[in-house]
Amino acid sequence: MTSNQIYFNPLRLGRHTLRNRIVLPPLTRQRAAQPGDIATNLMAEYYRQRASAGFMVTEGTQIEPRGQGYAWTPGWRT
Repeated sequence: MTSNQIYFNPLRLGRHTLRNRIVLPPLTRQRAAQPGDIATNLMAEYYRQRASAGFMVTEGTQIEPRGQGYAWTPGWRT
């Protein structure tokens, strides 16, 4: 096995088994629709394009307007 092959081996993470060791870190995309900080089709397409590669950590989502760190980021609140 070459040193790079380890990245393509499965990995146990708690009770989950990851298909490989490739991880997409969280990235602030700033593509939410205004007003309302609503997720868009463009955001869904971004994650859809990357979903087959490996483990993905999605961008932050504020649950309260005062917790919004950046403009145009998605919010999850009522």
